Amino acid sequence: MLRLDPFYPILPDTDWLARLLPQGVQLVQLRIKDRDADFVRAEIGKAIALCAEHHCQLVINDYWREAIDAGADADLAAIRAANIKIGISTHCDEELEVALAADADYVALGPIYTTRLKKMPWAPQGLPRLREWRTRVKCPLVAIGGITPERAPAVLEAGADSAAVITNIVTDQDPELRTRNWVSVTKPWRHLSTKFPQS
Repeated sequence: MLRLDPFYPILPDTDWLARLLPQGVQLVQLRIKDRDADFVRAEIGKAIALCAEHHCQLVINDYWREAIDAGADADLAAIRAANIKIGISTHCDEELEVALAADADYVALGPIYTTRLKKMPWAPQGLPRLREWRTRVKCPLVAIGGITPERAPAVLEAGADSAAVITNIVTDQDPELRTRNWVSVTKPWRHLSTKFPQS
């Protein structure tokens, strides 16, 4: 089964990866929006190299064809044939059923809390829904949306394997320090076979 680090930053480009991977990040998503294919391919190549250098697991959002072409781990049959892991975002029961039917390698649930990144058509899911999803999902479960270092322990204790973070890092005055705080806060859940921290 796929293992995910409990801290899962989602970053918009490789400049951000270059800044934050040295802070102890072990799992990162490259989420490029509204760029041409040549730019995307170049960014994926850089991201693969940066993550290899820092021993960091890389997830590429949306651009699975480009990810396959660049040799990264990304029509479902093509993704499976390339031995690429599939993560599916869910916000409701119907989407969860789709994710389970696709045999996703991980399922994301969000938003857990109100998020500042964008207006969401879904109400915050909250910790009770996260606990419910944990009973239904047998693969790793990622929580996303409005999660802060202060909220992360409750999110991980509620059953998330990983807390995905965007705004809390990229809008911080000191993203490197904020990233180190995240690495520290999630440390008790790192390398565990259970969902509970070690003392």
